[in-house]
Amino acid sequence: MKKNILVTGSSRGIGLAIAEKLLHEGNNVVLNGRNKKTLIKIKKTNPLFDYVVGDFSFPKQSKSIIRKTIKILGKLDVLVCNIGESKSCQPNQETYKEWKKMFEQNFFTATNAIEDSKKELIRSKGSIVCISSGAGNKFIKGAPITYSTAKAALTFYGKCLAHYLGNYGVRLNIVAPGNTMFKGSTWDKKIKKNKSKVKRLIKDTVPLNRFGTTEEIADLVSYLISDKAKFVNGSVFTVDGGQTI
Repeated sequence: MKKNILVTGSSRGIGLAIAEKLLHEGNNVVLNGRNKKTLIKIKKTNPLFDYVVGDFSFPKQSKSIIRKTIKILGKLDVLVCNIGESKSCQPNQETYKEWKKMFEQNFFTATNAIEDSKKELIRSKGSIVCISSGAGNKFIKGAPITYSTAKAALTFYGKCLAHYLGNYGVRLNIVAPGNTMFKGSTWDKKIKKNKSKVKRLIKDTVPLNRFGTTEEIADLVSYLISDKAKFVNGSVFTVDGGQTI
């Protein structure tokens, strides 16, 4: 059955891969990002996409994005909260500024989107998928504490809210990717600087000895929003090649 979907933070990387997968499956998909030129470029490549420009870390903009999305789609069946930022200070060098930035980008972008679309999703008995991180599930040496903590908050928020939204027929699940490679990603930049060091790190920490792909994350999201997963709620799916076993 065709669904009406908003994917936040979908102008690149994991978010764009999710949007492309869901569009390819015949759904109506609205992209979201802060850079209008980037979104226009994507739409030129695939005119079936719609888009709404805006930043979900600002409550007023969040409300506006949701309102415009519903106007475009008519109703909202699926919300994918994908916005995230992993670049932060080194562990044990945290500042208030970094804490604020990490929670705005990794936590409040999702809570704002969900709160503003909750009534519409209850009306459609829809579903939500939050893209968190393996670093929010278990300690990963070297991962920014600010980022890991914000993602841990997102994961726990999602698990708790799934209980209450479930009473209204709305499912909420969490996907926690590990090291995922795509053009322009943090790992893409690191491997260009020191390929041998990154390869050694992946070999030492990831049992499958490789990066994940954006398509693999998109495949899981596709399943979670489908009727095949209609009894799946409040679950966390880790996709990290076994790094946090």
